[in-house]
Amino acid sequence: MTSDTSIPAADSAAEQPAGPVAPITTNTFVGTAAGNDDPPAPIKGLRRLMVWIIPANLGIYLIWGALPGILLPQQITVLFGQKDQVANLAVVATIGAFAAMVAQPIAGQISDRTRSRFGRRAPWILIGSLAGGLSLVGLAFANSLVGVIIAWTLVQISYNFAQGPLTAVMPDRVPLKRRGTFAALSGIGLMVGALGGSIVGALFFNSITVGYVFFAVFSLVVLSLFVLANPDYSSRQLQREPFTLVDFLKTFWVNPVAHPDFFWAFTGRLLLYTGYFAVTGYQLYLLSNYFRVAHPEQIIPILGLLSLVGILVSTIVAGPLSDRIGRRKPFVFASAAVVSLAFLLPWLWPDVTAWVIMTIVSGFGFGMFQAVDTALMSEVLPSAKSFAKDLGVVNIAATLPQTLAPGVAGAIILAFGYAALFPIAIVLGILGALAVWPIKATR
Repeated sequence: MTSDTSIPAADSAAEQPAGPVAPITTNTFVGTAAGNDDPPAPIKGLRRLMVWIIPANLGIYLIWGALPGILLPQQITVLFGQKDQVANLAVVATIGAFAAMVAQPIAGQISDRTRSRFGRRAPWILIGSLAGGLSLVGLAFANSLVGVIIAWTLVQISYNFAQGPLTAVMPDRVPLKRRGTFAALSGIGLMVGALGGSIVGALFFNSITVGYVFFAVFSLVVLSLFVLANPDYSSRQLQREPFTLVDFLKTFWVNPVAHPDFFWAFTGRLLLYTGYFAVTGYQLYLLSNYFRVAHPEQIIPILGLLSLVGILVSTIVAGPLSDRIGRRKPFVFASAAVVSLAFLLPWLWPDVTAWVIMTIVSGFGFGMFQAVDTALMSEVLPSAKSFAKDLGVVNIAATLPQTLAPGVAGAIILAFGYAALFPIAIVLGILGALAVWPIKATR
């Protein structure tokens, strides 16, 4: 693809743009490029962006790590008792997950169409984090099932309006040869947040309101700092795309015949994430009711740290290594094998020791997948005009399993018992790895 010479091309040798900052126009990158083209260099340099993506992801994923698996189940138990805790959580999680599924591609489309001096992404990252913080405060004071459902749904919608544009930063600003490394750094923030959220969430186990306020403030602060530290090119000179209802409805559809790589990447992520989070996202109830741990909140922080070690090691190694060898698929296959092997342990050996070992091993496998899959996803996007929208669609495969996991797991448990979670997760993980085999845009 070609680009206007007024905008510096990004390459591995130069991380700072040469010459004056120019606005993005339709005859440059946005108008002509796809996901496997190099974007313009970041205004303040690639190195700064790579550092700041860690706390930015941390600010959002701490919430996804703490609420669905720890604080929200505990809030439901406190409000409504243990008798119907599984059914109530399943209802809340399912409705909230549907809201997340709808919100992120809509947020992406709105972001793609945004014209401002601050670019297409920054306004929505800030608006989403502010609205999400207010929704968390509302959730803290909800005292009925309807109130919890409404507040949790608003939390999902708001933070997905921030998360969608944030994920578009990679194809917007990061050159192809650095995406594995950027994905690894992004994955560190994501997984430290998701697992660190369970640790921090456990600290607020008996102070749910304080916990919700803490996460609201932390997220708003770090996302605001990310936007300030990493300004984007103005999008005011971008030609405005006409809006029609048909285009809006197409937000949720990417033609699998015209874009088969996108379809297979989406399917692979959806299957593997669903299997992983159906088990790990139900940790509190598994420890309480399957492994008979008297005080699960006391060991959850330890388990989170153990999992984090495995994730960080594999993420730091896998992302840059995939850049070096120029291959993504082998890492996806290896990660599925490792996670499946880990899930065999608590299924065949229903003891808390098996859960501890599984936590470390599955963390290692999932960290490998997370680092490489993010880079793979960025390379199968059809057009720079719709990066955020398309990533919003594909990120349904990541965010939906995390938020839906309690509902999916609840249905499985009610029908077949806790032990059934493990073989189902293994099958889903293997199918997810096989789904990336037909992808042609990357090796």
